[in-house]
Amino acid sequence: MIKMEFRGMDELLAKLERRFGKENMERISDAALLKGAELFVKILNAYISKSGKYAKGWTVDDTSIEGPVYINGVKTVKIHWNGPHGRYRIIHLNEWGTVKVPNPPRKGAIAKALRDAEEVYRNAVKQAVLEGIR
Repeated sequence: MIKMEFRGMDELLAKLERRFGKENMERISDAALLKGAELFVKILNAYISKSGKYAKGWTVDDTSIEGPVYINGVKTVKIHWNGPHGRYRIIHLNEWGTVKVPNPPRKGAIAKALRDAEEVYRNAVKQAVLEGIR
């Protein structure tokens, strides 16, 4: 059983790095971010495919995960639409609508998935970190 006392996130991270090593913590955090991203993508794809009107499944097929990468000094996992169907060109139209179609069938699906997956994502990251340090 590991027992630690800390007063802030910076202090916690510093103690974990001293205890387990920087490379080991990098590996653990990468695995945790990828696990959380995979769960988020499952929830996101469920929201996207929920409204079956006009759906061919291409948006779900083109969803991919990139990372972990550093963006402005913060380790990040990017979820984007990169595939043979070119959905990256129109994903923002599905999310926000257009002048001619202000309320597309999947409007707000990404925002809803972000909101609903927040706790699931945190729990997945927490679980992956706990598994990594055991």
